[in-house]
Parts: sequence; C-alpha cells; structure tokens
Amino acid sequence: MSRKGKLSAAGLLVAMGVVYGDIGTSPLYVMKAIVEGNGGLETLNQNFILGTVSLIFWTLTLLTTIKYVLIALNADNHGEGGIFSLYTLVRKQGKYLIIPAMIGGAALLADGVLTPAVTVTTAIEGLRGVPLFYDRFGNNQNIIIIITLVILLVLFGLQRFGTDVVGKAFGPVMFLWFTFLGGVGLFNFSQDLSMIRALNPVYAIQLLLNPDNHLGILILGNIFLATTGAEALYSDLGHVGKRNIHFSWPYIKVCLILNYLGQGAWLNRVVEEGLYLEVENLNPFFMILPEGWLIFGVLFATLAAVIASQALLSGSFTLVSEAIKLHLWPRLKLLYPGTSIGQVYIPSINFILWLACSLIVLTFRTSTHMEAAYGLSITITMLMTTILLYFYLIKEKHSKFWSLLITIFFAVIESIFFISSASKFLHGGYVAIMMALIIICVMTIWQWGNQIEEREAVEVDLKAFVPQLAALHEDQNIPMFQTNAVFLVPRMEGDLIGKQFLYSILDKQPKRAKVYWFVNVVVTDEPYTQSYTVDTLGTDFIVKVKLYLGFRVNQEVNVYLRQIIIDLMKEGSLVEQPQKYSITPGRKVGDFQFVLIQESLSNSTELSRWERQIMQAKLFIKRYATTPESWFGLEYSEIKRELVPLVIGKVRQTHLRKI
Repeated sequence: MSRKGKLSAAGLLVAMGVVYGDIGTSPLYVMKAIVEGNGGLETLNQNFILGTVSLIFWTLTLLTTIKYVLIALNADNHGEGGIFSLYTLVRKQGKYLIIPAMIGGAALLADGVLTPAVTVTTAIEGLRGVPLFYDRFGNNQNIIIIITLVILLVLFGLQRFGTDVVGKAFGPVMFLWFTFLGGVGLFNFSQDLSMIRALNPVYAIQLLLNPDNHLGILILGNIFLATTGAEALYSDLGHVGKRNIHFSWPYIKVCLILNYLGQGAWLNRVVEEGLYLEVENLNPFFMILPEGWLIFGVLFATLAAVIASQALLSGSFTLVSEAIKLHLWPRLKLLYPGTSIGQVYIPSINFILWLACSLIVLTFRTSTHMEAAYGLSITITMLMTTILLYFYLIKEKHSKFWSLLITIFFAVIESIFFISSASKFLHGGYVAIMMALIIICVMTIWQWGNQIEEREAVEVDLKAFVPQLAALHEDQNIPMFQTNAVFLVPRMEGDLIGKQFLYSILDKQPKRAKVYWFVNVVVTDEPYTQSYTVDTLGTDFIVKVKLYLGFRVNQEVNVYLRQIIIDLMKEGSLVEQPQKYSITPGRKVGDFQFVLIQESLSNSTELSRWERQIMQAKLFIKRYATTPESWFGLEYSEIKRELVPLVIGKVRQTHLRKI
C-alpha cells in the first residue's frame, strides 16, 4: 500500500481538508434553496419539512455513501480516482467508452466553476444578519460582491502552493467545521426530537406527492445540492487514499445529518409560531445559530467555503492533467507543487477558472440566482460515472445480472435528479451546460484530429534508411550538427516512424550527429509508471527509445535520457562521448540537441472538407497551448525548431499541361 493510502490521523485530517470541502458546505444553501423554491416560510408545514430532511438523508445515503464511498472508491487505478482514472480501467472494453468519459469530465469541470461562486457568496451574505454590518450597509449587494471577489482572488492565488500546504492547514479547520455543524444541529435537534422521523423514507416519498410541495418532483433539483460534492470526493481519492475516506466519512455524514435535522427542527418551530414569515432571503443555516454566534458562524462559513472551493479546484487540475496525458486535451504547462506525487497545478486553467467564477459572481450577483444554475451538469457527470462503473464491475468478474441491476438502480435515481435539475436550465443552468459543451468541443477536435493523424499519417521503415544515416554519420565533409540529435516521435510502432523526421535529417539540411535518438513517450493506464525499452538496430549511432510514463508522471524527457545514455554506455551499446572542453571533469556524455518539428497542414493534403476543418482547428489550438519544450521539460535544453508540412492522407495530384 502506498504511503498516502495508509490510515493515519494525519491522513484523516488531510482528507477533511482536501476531499470534503464541497459536500461540507452544502448545509449553507440547501435548505435555503428549498424554502425559497417553495415560496417562503408561509408555504411550509411539518410534513413538508420532515419530507425535505428525509430526501436529503436518503440522497446522501444512496448516492454519496453507497455509490461513491462503498462502490466507486474501489474502482481506483493504483490509488487514483475520478472519471478519467475509471475510464483507463475499462477503455479496452470498447472504443465508445471515450464518449461518457469525455461528457462526464467536461460536465464536472464546468460545474466546478460554480462551486466557489455559490459557496463564498452564500457565506458572505450571512453578514446581513450581523447588526453592525446591516446598520452600515443594509441590503446593499454590491459590498457582498466586492468581498466575494476579493476572497476568490486570494483563493485562486493560493493554488500554486499545492494541496500539501492546503490540506495540512485546512484539515484541522474542517474537522472543527464539521464538529461545529454537528454541534449546532444537535443543539436545535434536541429541542424537537420528533424530527428523527425524517429518517423514515416514507416521508420522502410522501413529499413528492404532497400538494404543499409546489415544485413536485422538481424539488429534487434543490435536494440534489446536498450531494454535489460526491463526485469531487471520488476525483480527490488520490490525494489522501481510500482508507482515510472510508474511516472519516461516517463522522462527516453524522455531522451533516445532525445539521439538517437541526435546521428542520428550527423550521418546524418558527412555522408553528408564525415567526420570520415576512423575512426575505432567509437562510436557516445562520438562523439556527445561538444568539451572539452569528459573526463567528459567518467567518467560519466563509473559511469553509474557501476550503470547499479548494477541493474542487485541486480536482479540476487533476482532471485536466489526466485528459492531457490521455490525449483528450491539448498540452498545457503543468507544475507539481508540494511533495505529494498526486498534486498538480495548471496556471492557465487556474486563470480561466478564476475569471469564470468572477464573471459568474458579477453576472448572477446573489446566491439565490447562482443556486438556480448549480447542480445541473454534475448530474450528467454522475450518470456517466454510473455507465463506466457497469463496465468496471463486469471487468472485475462480478455477475452481469447484479452489475446491471446496480447500474439501473443508480441510473434511474440520477436520471430523476437530472430531469429535476433540468428545470434550472433557463434560470442559469445554461451557463454550466455551455461551458461543458465548449470543453467537449475541444476534446472532440483533439481526439478526432489524433485519430485522423493515426489513420492517415505517412510512416517509413527506419531500418531501410540505416545505410544513409550511417554514411551521413561518417561524412566528414558535413559539419557536426550535434553529438546527440533527439527527435520526439509521437508514434513509433516497430521500426516505423513519421516520414517528416527522416526528411528533417536527410533532406531539409543534412544533420550529422554521433547518435540519432528517436524518442516516443507512451502514457500508460497506470498512474505512476516509469520504465523504458531501447533498440539500437544493431548500430552504435541510432537509438530508438520508448518511454512508458504513467498518466500522473511529469514528462521530463531530458532527465530520463541522461539516465538511459549512461545505462547504454555501461552495457557497451554506445561508445563514450568524452568532452574536451567542459566544467565537469571526466564528462563522458556529449551535448544534446532536441529537434522539434512544428507541423503545418500541407495544401497538397487530400482530405474531406470536414476532416480538413478538424485538422486546421486542432493545429490552431495546438499553436496556443503550451510549447513542446515546456511540456517535455526541455526549457533549459538546446532546441532547434523546424517547420515541416504535415502531409496526411492522399497527396493531391496536379494536372498541368505543357503548351
């Protein structure tokens, strides 16, 4: 078992700081959204309140506890979780499984934009209950927006420090937060123990048929907000380990349920006594706090909201990095802060998420409007995860009958939640759906473009060119290009490589070198693979290398090549390359030059109009993504860029007539 997967007190605390932030702030807005969605306090009665808490309890039990904690967490890929890790486990069972993986990943990333906006805004709006704040600012929403934007700026600025720092600092805070949730809930629940009846599922079913429920089944769109953090919990599995989540979840769930029971008990009391009926934007979470605790509760809620956002952001970075390694997304600059191997920070994604969150706060302005947009796309992600879980259960040799039964059970529940949440589409849900569609569009272009290249790319047999390379290698009339000339080859099956690489060596400008390297990086289904194979074709001047790196491993090619060349020299496959002039005494490894081929779609390529558009779009996106030297860790290496026409498919024939 990996170190991070071991059960420990520190691991339990980090799990609370990194994994449970999103689901842990749901009590801030779930009951508020339900009350406002039904028309306010005056529309409520005891059966409605019991049914509401019952629906929340059984949603947390069925979706979060059973589906994710007990089933999905077992579908880990060497300790890593999330929809793309799940996809790598099952993708050999069908090419079409890329579709639910892409849809689910895009929807999760899109919905993540709303989490910081909703949670932080809701927490800050609690300041209105503080007399000093209300006397100074009243109902002025502008001050709430300004405070929220400042907090978001600080939050996104902290991402570069990684989840080690965040987890260790926020873990104890979140433990206190959940204890606070449970304590405050228990204080109110103890004043009306009859709320315990809400654990009976009959009240949940009755609520859906109750005429006092003005939304009918659509109320599930608001109930679903209680479990939106479940998918993030699975995505962040790799940061803390399965055992730490299994052992910490019971405490988390008890605290959450106690808080919802407490809010239900408070609602029962005020409805019976006819209190606060005229209060607008009433939030039961803040109202259940004992007198004098409000300012403390608002500050604590704000801190918890920041941590909730952090959990979602770390999951978003992980999600994008996996998509990049699986060739579903263009390469971006990745940084690995902290000491945990599972961490990643993507500056460009961090900036986009910050900008999108800030625009959502400025556009929607109030948490009520944001809640109307929240949760829709995450139901799509959950449905896609359920589909992939079916293939995982089959792969693990579970009974097809039980696998199908489990899948249908969760798919029906999530479909009902999706239909309920779809009512939010025109009220703001379209924002998350539009973002998801843009992400899916980029993924589709990238994936489709890769398939066209693989299908149509012109490859040549490297062995057939060994005599020419040998002659060039020995030709003293041509100046030495470099001791080691390295070509990064995207595909290399057997001895076949892209024609453009030999064109660069032999035709464009003959490049004489002591050793020609052809390096192909293969991303494996396992997260942390680090291995290689090598073939010299029986020479001491050609080296074919396949680097097998896990989808969570940083691709520092120059570092790996240094080890490989030393290994080859030790076994006698390559001669030593002593350097006459060097600051390192006895240096036996020569200099390297990486030749980076920049592709431009050739006008002579004969493709269908649609495929040409796909390839043009892919190359356009590639131009504005990160540079190959940044991706492969070559920023401080010797690099030569060459523009080579990308010729794929048939070459268009010309038909000139001599006059």
